[in-house]
Amino acid sequence: MKIKQNQSILKSRRVWFAGLGKLSLLAIGTWFSPKFAFAKKEDAANAIQKISGGASIQEGRVDLVIPPLVENGNLVVLKVSVDSPMTANDYVKVIHVIAEGNPLPNIFSAYLTPRSGAARITTRVRLADSQTVWAIAQMSDGSFWKGSAETLVTLSACTEMV
Repeated sequence: MKIKQNQSILKSRRVWFAGLGKLSLLAIGTWFSPKFAFAKKEDAANAIQKISGGASIQEGRVDLVIPPLVENGNLVVLKVSVDSPMTANDYVKVIHVIAEGNPLPNIFSAYLTPRSGAARITTRVRLADSQTVWAIAQMSDGSFWKGSAETLVTLSACTEMV
């Protein structure tokens, strides 16, 4: 009698844990669905607004170069340069890079000083999808300048054999 009771308890625990596992897979699947995984243009606009603090951002002085077509979004070469003399009175303080299609739009921020020599950065970034990428430069006088580039990230060309 006691053995049957223990077996039924074990069986009910297994059923409960199996149900819990299915529920957690459902929750994880919902959390990682594409509508939650990619940022929206509004998220990028909010990130830019937060960076500038509401100040106007002028077009120009910032040159952002990324390949127009990328096969793999895991390692995308990105180059940013800002037209600045980099003197003690006139220099680039921060360069922010924003990607409107990434889960977190603010990819990185690079802090510079007059001793940096030149306002040029070359790095590799991860891009989640085809999108516009923005570079925002904050100057020592408090002004903001921007530049942008669009890139097309292709999907895998592999197909499943049926």
